[in-house]
Amino acid sequence: MSLAPFVQIVARGKGRTRAMTMDEAQDAMGIILNGEAAPEAVGALLMVMRLRGETAAEIAGFTAALRAHVDGALPRSDLDWPSYAAGRSRGAPLFLLAAALVGQAGYRVSMHGWNSHQSGVASVRDALPLVGPNVAYFPLETLSPVAFDLLALRDTFGLRSCFNTVLRMWNPSNAPATVQGVFHPSYRSLQAQAAAMLGQEQLCIIKGGGGEFERHPSKDITAFGLRDGVHIKQKTRPIADDTRRLHEADAPVDLNALWHGKSHDRFAIATITGTAALALWTLKATPTVAEAQDMAQDLWATRHQHESLSA
Repeated sequence: MSLAPFVQIVARGKGRTRAMTMDEAQDAMGIILNGEAAPEAVGALLMVMRLRGETAAEIAGFTAALRAHVDGALPRSDLDWPSYAAGRSRGAPLFLLAAALVGQAGYRVSMHGWNSHQSGVASVRDALPLVGPNVAYFPLETLSPVAFDLLALRDTFGLRSCFNTVLRMWNPSNAPATVQGVFHPSYRSLQAQAAAMLGQEQLCIIKGGGGEFERHPSKDITAFGLRDGVHIKQKTRPIADDTRRLHEADAPVDLNALWHGKSHDRFAIATITGTAALALWTLKATPTVAEAQDMAQDLWATRHQHESLSA
């Protein structure tokens, strides 16, 4: 089957082009994932969509196709946590310790991503021994080689494509709740709309550090998403008063020392507990974000007791 009819839909010309429906987008991505599309057609489709901007229906359709293509790849979890930041503005993956706190609260967290291209200080994979038994990480290149190849087209195009968004939407563990970080704020609403089309019930999307789900503790954070399937826009107040960037290049954080209490960085700890709080709230562990923040701080304070129990 050819991808040409779908390229024609999006690129026919002024006054004649239109966005694909969700069903059309699902069919188009199915052709791509099955290896039936010419590389030139894949590039044409993705770059035309980048130029005019993807729609929620197209993202939902592409995501549905990816889910069907890799159905049953992972055991079911409580929380889906994608991690696909590019790494240029990344520091230590503090969000990983936030996921560890969520795991200590008894929730199964499924993280998936591509992070091997990141520098040593920003490496997710190097810090995985800290996360505990309830947090699992699945690298994209082994989870779905064909999806990895599509993501890697960024090197060919010199530009990101909407497939970066699709991977954040993927939820391969079929978790009832998911958290997503974005770099561009406009994607928060787009991804929430697409998730609703896919039947997602619990979702939290924030503009996070480097595009990861990682909150800045000194800023107002507006979370877009879904609560019991209903669209929400939840604003949360700062939990720290430091006026600094989330990651300072000249002040790297040693995750191992921080986790084991050998160093104390108040701002980094606020980042961790604030991120964990939003994840716990998404899981409906507490009714409010403020209560989730208290819960996250308690989990941080007692983290070594949890480690002893799990051991």
